[in-house]
Amino acid sequence: MMSAQADLRNAAAFASKTQASEALNSPVAIPPMPDYYRRFLAYTVTAAIIVVGVLQGAFQQWHLWLIGGALLWPHIIHVLTLHTFLRNTPGIRQKMLTVDCIIGGGFIGCIGLVAIPSASIALMLMFSSLIIGGLRQWLIGCFFMAATILAFFLVLGPAESFESPLFTSMLSILSMGLYICITAFYSHQQAHALKLAKTQIQSQREQSIALSHKLSKYLSPQVWQSIFTGERDVRLETQRKKLTVFFSDIKGFTELSEEMEPEALTELLNHYFNEMAEVALRYGGTIDKFVGDSIMIFFGDPSSRGQREDAFSCVSMAIDMRKHMKIMRQKWRSQGIKTPLEIRMGISTGYTTVGNFGAENRMDYTIVGKEVNLASRLESLAKPGEILVSYETFSLIKDRIMCRDKGAITVKGFGRPVPIYEVVDFRRDLGPNRSFLEHEHSGFAMYLDSEKITAKERRSILNALEDAAERLRHEEDIARD
Repeated sequence: MMSAQADLRNAAAFASKTQASEALNSPVAIPPMPDYYRRFLAYTVTAAIIVVGVLQGAFQQWHLWLIGGALLWPHIIHVLTLHTFLRNTPGIRQKMLTVDCIIGGGFIGCIGLVAIPSASIALMLMFSSLIIGGLRQWLIGCFFMAATILAFFLVLGPAESFESPLFTSMLSILSMGLYICITAFYSHQQAHALKLAKTQIQSQREQSIALSHKLSKYLSPQVWQSIFTGERDVRLETQRKKLTVFFSDIKGFTELSEEMEPEALTELLNHYFNEMAEVALRYGGTIDKFVGDSIMIFFGDPSSRGQREDAFSCVSMAIDMRKHMKIMRQKWRSQGIKTPLEIRMGISTGYTTVGNFGAENRMDYTIVGKEVNLASRLESLAKPGEILVSYETFSLIKDRIMCRDKGAITVKGFGRPVPIYEVVDFRRDLGPNRSFLEHEHSGFAMYLDSEKITAKERRSILNALEDAAERLRHEEDIARD
């Protein structure tokens, strides 16, 4: 069983690696526009604006010195952020962007707030702040840019004219548009790539979920759940716990296997296991294994509601299985299977060793201990349709379930004879007010649980019983004549 657990973990790990690999190595996965290229583009178009502005007389001659700084600064900051201690500084991108806003504000102040070039540079800076750092960085950048503009404006004073020549204005607008369009296009491509990567990851996730559900069929749901929630790790480890252990097999199965074809026998056995497994899971049992026609189930691990409730749930499950077997026998008879099949069950409660047994690459999640042997022994001693329990189990359920003393037996591993008890029924279902009736003969089988019948179904059942009773009376009258 635990080999399936290891397969589940491996499948989940493989799916996660596959998702990450496909997302990162996909040809559509485009990384963000590098800061170096974005900054180089912005400072290059700014240098072009300075050159044209000086040539057309919009800026002063000394502004040509700013061109060197504009062209060198992207390379300087690239070296500082990648090859010095600054590369490990938290939030270095946002901090360098704030520096860019200060430098941009200084340039705008130097040219005396010439309208269109100043607006173009300010818009490029604000656009970068919004794209990289969001609203918070945008507000910080605007604050420092405005403060620097004001400081340089107060020191150097305004330009002779706030208007710029046509060519300078056109170049400023085109440069700003080029920068924004390239940056926006790169952002759009990145968003598209992320959307495709998200679709791929979602597809891989659905495949891994489908795979895990397939592999979960090899595990008890409780064990599968504990692995995938991280409560339990897949490694060789065991622990001592007080559990209630259940064994059952089919009386008459060997004889039936000699009468039926293997395919039909397999179908019958799978149907039986499926019905019994549904009953077991309904009561919270952990299905350990199916061996031949036998079933091994335990209560109290990986989840427990307390020793008393675990024992009560186990015995309640056994009673339900016994009742359900009557319905299944009737169905099998209708299919031509005349050999009567009866279930016999044994239950014991005590300390066992539970966990992962085996090797690192092939484990089995199961339980071992003398209580397991006792439950198996009780099952082999039980008569068809009988449920035998140990004294420990009896002491936990006797307030709610009627049991009959069956004496004591000698079991290997126990120093003294072990008292055993036969389960009769729930105490609430005994006496004239019991909710169910059952009767079975050759050619007749009835199981009635009045608590589960709706008002609409009650009338239909009454009509069927009245028809059956009328037919039996008629045949009895004929026999008398």
